[in-house]
Amino acid sequence: MTETIETERLILRHWLESDAPALYRYASEPRVSQMALWPCHTSVDMSRYVIQNYFIPNPSTFAIVLKSTLEPIGCIGLVPQGDEHHTPLPGEREVGYWIGLPHWNSGFTTEALRALIAYCSDSMHLNSLLITTDARNAASQRVAIKCGFTQFDEYIHDGIPSQAYRLRIK
Repeated sequence: MTETIETERLILRHWLESDAPALYRYASEPRVSQMALWPCHTSVDMSRYVIQNYFIPNPSTFAIVLKSTLEPIGCIGLVPQGDEHHTPLPGEREVGYWIGLPHWNSGFTTEALRALIAYCSDSMHLNSLLITTDARNAASQRVAIKCGFTQFDEYIHDGIPSQAYRLRIK
């Protein structure tokens, strides 16, 4: 995926090293990292490291950028194959997403996910998409359901009660 994806209020684009301060601003919030199941960022340098070593090498990872400010406020993309939290079906990829705390309940994540689904349906030739969430993450579950995903499993991942959702796109 090398394209930029645009919606009414958002631009989904690849991460840049210069996005490190914005990433740190949102990824240093413990409530965000706890629900997203990754370590809380402790410095701009840590955020830059994540961009350089995780986001940039994965062409399917996008910054969620507000059109009004051009600031990255979250992240969405396909989980690298082999790093999924639930075993995908053939022709299926797992989607991951998070949004900065000041933007919770704004509809931005749903808007970004709908755009990613359309892109995956049109350009990726996938059969289905998978979303996994911490069982306590009701907001991510609502986003998945609003976008047509259906819960199909409850399981434990690394000791954390989790839920899995699936959307058939072909």
